Amino acid sequence: MLRFPTLGLLAVLAVLLLAACQPNYTAATVTPTDIPIEATLPPTVAPTEAAPTTAPTETAPTPVAEVLPPTAQPISVAQTLPIERNDYFATSGQCAICHTRMTDAAGNDVSLDTQWWASMMANSARDPYWQASVRAEIVTSPDYADFIQDKCATCHMPMARFTYHVHDQPGLALDDGFLDPANDLHVIAMDSISCSLCHQFLGDTLGTPDSFSGHYEIDTTVPMGERLAFGPFPVPETQAIVMQASSGFIPTQVDYISDAAVCGSCHTLFTPSLNARGEIVGEFPEQMAYPEWLHSRFSETDTCQTCHMPAAEDGVVLSVTGGEARSPFMQHIFVGGNAYMPDLLRRHRDELEFTASDALVEANIDRVLTQLATSTGGVTIDSVSRDGTALVVEVTVTNQAGHKLPTSYPSRRAWLHVTVTDAAGDVVFESGAFNADGSITGNDNDADQTRFEPHYTSINDPGQVQIYEAIMRTVEGDVTTSLLYGNGYLKDNRLLPEGFDKPGAPEEIRVQGAAAEDEDFTGGSDRLRYIVEVGQAGGPYTITVELLYQSIGYRWAHNLARVDTPDTARFLAFYSDTPSPALRIAQAALQTDL
Repeated sequence: MLRFPTLGLLAVLAVLLLAACQPNYTAATVTPTDIPIEATLPPTVAPTEAAPTTAPTETAPTPVAEVLPPTAQPISVAQTLPIERNDYFATSGQCAICHTRMTDAAGNDVSLDTQWWASMMANSARDPYWQASVRAEIVTSPDYADFIQDKCATCHMPMARFTYHVHDQPGLALDDGFLDPANDLHVIAMDSISCSLCHQFLGDTLGTPDSFSGHYEIDTTVPMGERLAFGPFPVPETQAIVMQASSGFIPTQVDYISDAAVCGSCHTLFTPSLNARGEIVGEFPEQMAYPEWLHSRFSETDTCQTCHMPAAEDGVVLSVTGGEARSPFMQHIFVGGNAYMPDLLRRHRDELEFTASDALVEANIDRVLTQLATSTGGVTIDSVSRDGTALVVEVTVTNQAGHKLPTSYPSRRAWLHVTVTDAAGDVVFESGAFNADGSITGNDNDADQTRFEPHYTSINDPGQVQIYEAIMRTVEGDVTTSLLYGNGYLKDNRLLPEGFDKPGAPEEIRVQGAAAEDEDFTGGSDRLRYIVEVGQAGGPYTITVELLYQSIGYRWAHNLARVDTPDTARFLAFYSDTPSPALRIAQAALQTDL
């Protein structure tokens, strides 16, 4: 006989009763292809058979759990996940009824709800930088306003957008769209990238170009209450019955749910490319994390989940309903390189509808900082020699990630901060200093949006900085941070993963700019030289090299000021008050008497 904790039993029984009232709908299997640009959404969508319906089981959020293991971070019961479902999806609170209070062999809290809650997966819809960027794009290109919102909502508000797409309506995010609390799908939209999205992906096209740019497939022919939720483990019939009754989904084992291809649907993104007249002239490879991984040695040994959903220690019981411990259990922390946005969401939680506790945010940020410092990149000082009154310092930078460093959205950058001090501790050379406003000293692009810092093989002036970044260009060859006007890269010297065949890389992930001809810039590393004039300053000299990282570069934030809207003004105010910080990936130091 299965034994339920009191809270879990009451919640399950409540949902059992509500589940019986769910309507049944049938439709064809759907791949969310792009809505035609000319498609428009009616002013209101009535809940008829031709319109998306939400059919919520409960309109008010319900506490997920009141008791956590002693090792778990405390959660206020006032901070809750929503319980709601429509014809195709259930929100996170529906799943968290059972998939909470989970611990690994070491007693660590590995609950699906607490790990996911403060992640960017859980908050992609409420990200104020994303909202401001979408607004800037539609103001710049108003003829494509519906298309832009629909394209961006595909992976930032996927459950709401998919629901509209089934009924041939574009997923509008702004104004009276999904961000509006009065919108029928607001709650599901704000649940962002939730459990019942990824665990419904069909496997037929995953990992192929047909699945890229958010073209994942979800079966809509099965009514709610009988829908399948795919996972890596077999589920006993008794537990499957409980899950079906409580969530509307039948757990089903599939192998592909653990493949990197599941991540590749949204983390391979092509966007239309416009010329100065606003005409579509091609497409732009905006985010290529999955193809970069495929072109690395990691595709033979590790998946995206290996690093971003690391396995818990030994087995984990997956539900409060009990059952055997499962292993390997991939933790749903979705750790990446973004420590800035969770902190910003926490600072402005009421305005941004952010509900994760401060403790969960701190745990998330700690995981990001740990990953950056331990398994992302490295730097070494290989040698120091003397050339007259100059020190010659050879430096090697390495990439430990399974994709370019940094990867995905091109606002991200990594760079070298190098200082040399004399015997008195005075700085005689510094390149790549980080400023309080989020800019980098000496970076041409931060100083002037029409220019950019080149890739260097040798640096001999403090005004030169080695920055690993993607600099977008327009059709006309100008520097831009507008995604729709991106047509390629003037510079892409982001550090390559190990095993990356530079000359044989496909066009969409090819090295661009001076790094393409740099023989010391290759798969896994970059090597460059610093020539430091020390003059009459006396040694011993202390040389320090840091590899730093920033998720939203100065120019990417400040270029939003090209449009004057409440969304862009809000984010710029956030950024001005709290700029995206410089996070340290690696550091090396050496003292020499030369």
